[in-house]
Amino acid sequence: MQSVLNALRVLEEVAARQPIGVADLARRLELPKSSAQRALRTLHEAGWIRPAAGEVTRWVVTTKALQVGRRATGELSLRDVALPLMEELRRRIDETVHLTVPDGDKVVLIERLETSKPVRIILALGTQLPIHASANGKAVLAASPREVIARHLDAGLEGFTASTITDKERLLAELVRIRERGYATNGGEWRDDVSAVAAAVRDESGSPVASISVNMPTSRMTREASAAYGALVSETARQVSTALGHTRPGGAGGSEAGP
Repeated sequence: MQSVLNALRVLEEVAARQPIGVADLARRLELPKSSAQRALRTLHEAGWIRPAAGEVTRWVVTTKALQVGRRATGELSLRDVALPLMEELRRRIDETVHLTVPDGDKVVLIERLETSKPVRIILALGTQLPIHASANGKAVLAASPREVIARHLDAGLEGFTASTITDKERLLAELVRIRERGYATNGGEWRDDVSAVAAAVRDESGSPVASISVNMPTSRMTREASAAYGALVSETARQVSTALGHTRPGGAGGSEAGP
């Protein structure tokens, strides 16, 4: 019984102070270091915690806690689920992270975590981004059903910069590529100075209910950065989707929808 209680105390402390190492845990909980280490090993094997990115001696909680909490208390809001994972993403890369939700032919910025770098992209909460000319929008569009995509194409594709995709066939081909790699890119398609990578968040039914993006000045978005951050944002969106109850194959950026 004592080992179970120790594991629960350790889990609560990791959640409160993540990322945290075994020595700090043992000191704060007044446990022998060996007991704290055993509890960490048990929680890791059960899927409740994992090593912090790049820090194998420190630990953070996984989304399993969010999933259990969701079942116990009912639906968590999208922000409740997404923010801890967005914060972890920002800590890893120190670039601005956005959360948007679809709204007609646009996506709307509802949460923003900013980089500490002096040159940054600053968009006000509530900013509307075109669904066909932003990474957030294209991520949602690529995960949408065929009829939704067709409706947006039929409405016309407004040009914002010289890089905006305004040709229907080109956009369809782009949506295929997004589904294949799991994330969308934007290289100055809405504003010349803004570039981003984004991945869709799906709910329990598989519908795209949001998108998460990494945003930076176009001058900082190299091809290597785009690929690396795209993989990270895709994984973050997948974790949020899982916490929201999405379990079908294909992940947050999978190929369950579209042409």
